[in-house]
Amino acid sequence: MSIDALQARIRAFKNPSMAALCPAVNDLPMFIKEDAKKEYGSTLRAAAEAYRRFCFGILDALCDVVPAVSVVSGCFAALGADGVAAMQDVLSYAAEKGYYVLLDLMREDLGTTAESMAAACFGKIQVGEASFTPYACDGVLMNGFLGTDAVAPFVGYCQFGKNVFIVARSSNRSAKEVQDLLSGDRVVNQVMADLAMRWSTGLFSSGGYSELGIAVGATNTHVLQTLRQKYDRLFFLVPGFGAQGASAREAALAFDALGQGACVIAGRSILNAHRLTGRDGETYQDDARRAAIRMREELNENIRLR
Repeated sequence: MSIDALQARIRAFKNPSMAALCPAVNDLPMFIKEDAKKEYGSTLRAAAEAYRRFCFGILDALCDVVPAVSVVSGCFAALGADGVAAMQDVLSYAAEKGYYVLLDLMREDLGTTAESMAAACFGKIQVGEASFTPYACDGVLMNGFLGTDAVAPFVGYCQFGKNVFIVARSSNRSAKEVQDLLSGDRVVNQVMADLAMRWSTGLFSSGGYSELGIAVGATNTHVLQTLRQKYDRLFFLVPGFGAQGASAREAALAFDALGQGACVIAGRSILNAHRLTGRDGETYQDDARRAAIRMREELNENIRLR
């Protein structure tokens, strides 16, 4: 999908949000963990199977509510090979359910390694006469601090309807230690946004936005407002809503006057909604769905989506 296709899905769903699939073993419903343990014992494979089942359930529950999902690779990769296999299955299942699928890589590689990783997400890995796309997705979120050498292999696929999002200003508390520092006459987060604009040459869609966007957290409204005003042709991914403390009113600052140009990401506030019910997670799908609908309603109260 392209940025225009993502925005079309957002309008169709009347929901400018993205659910982040970032499972953690301790937060999973007990019955899912127990079933996996019965089959695979106390192993990483059991944890990976629990992740797979849980994420499939979330995807089933949200497919008619949320237009897009982010699959956070680090959560799965922490479980080793079994976790990566589970992540591949989750990516495939999300695509089957019709979501716009973002792979949160948050990594940097150079040279042939970057080229191989870009092919693994957007192109083909050739093995003899066969070819594979192990991490097929619509877009990736990545760290761009290694510069053009790290980003260019991914950006090359944007002309074919793929998207790249570069972290400009993350939503975590310690982001200011690096991302708000002065760099000459600019702040580091503005440097990253400037690079995103440079990398966007020839990539602007018919809707006016580049196929290459930036991630800007809603937890610092001054930065969010400043970047939105200055970079009006970059699509924003907006983390920080919910568990990290940002409100819908704050996240709304990422959108343009037509209520477009951004998508708000929430993870734990949706995935862990079952932990507030006291029912051991048996209704985790319904709980996640209610949380996603509540998020949609809050966003629509603050954004004029057209």
